[in-house]
Amino acid sequence: MADSTVKRVVIAADPDAVAIAVADRFYARVGKRARAGKTVHVSLTGGGMGTAVLRAAAAHPDASAVDWSQVHFWWSDERFVPAGSADRNEVGATEAFFSKVDVPAANIHRMAASDDGLDIDAAAAAYAAELAAFGPAATSATGILNGEWPSFDICFLGVGPDGHIASLFPDRPEIGITDRTAVPVLDSPKPPPARITLTRPVINSSKRVWLVLAGLDKASALGLALAGASYHSVPVAGAKGRRRTIFFVDEKAAQNVPPDLIDGSY
Repeated sequence: MADSTVKRVVIAADPDAVAIAVADRFYARVGKRARAGKTVHVSLTGGGMGTAVLRAAAAHPDASAVDWSQVHFWWSDERFVPAGSADRNEVGATEAFFSKVDVPAANIHRMAASDDGLDIDAAAAAYAAELAAFGPAATSATGILNGEWPSFDICFLGVGPDGHIASLFPDRPEIGITDRTAVPVLDSPKPPPARITLTRPVINSSKRVWLVLAGLDKASALGLALAGASYHSVPVAGAKGRRRTIFFVDEKAAQNVPPDLIDGSY
């Protein structure tokens, strides 16, 4: 088995090529598990690359071959704005993917919108409760009780130029929260100001964390993440899957990547 502590980088020529490469690997992982009758949990992200991956996945020839009743979709974060707002990650995901692929509505686990009748604290608590309903009942092989959320088979993350992941921003208290699964974010440094985010323990319990980023403005954050910067100041540096941590990047974002971290086979 690959060393799960090593972060690897997969490089494609441009953002479109990155999205297609990730979609290929998504179906290789999810399709195999679903065909075996196993439940699959996937955490999605927003942003340009997150949506591009979903658009490529919807157009992929393997999309019609997956038993989508076996696959559950979640979000690592969401903007706490009215339903239907273009700012919401799930709106972009629905347009790009869910409107085109036959995923059962009950398998799409959206975070509450600001006009759903819950304040932001209650909305975060509601998502935590929904996660808990799908958590394992037993202690894992590591001896750590993980009964409050499912372990995502794949957790997709975007990366901001400042190194943020989900809505975990640099030098903010949310990055250090370990006793809750979903928390509100107020006065976000990036608009809109009100958000809900999963916490670092939930993200890092994923089997695979796949970080998808493109563009020259992401090169610095990627370099810091690979160099082992403090996750409090560079949250992406603290993202890691239990089995694999893979950065899928384009050539512009990859300019600071050491050659020994480039994975040509994954």
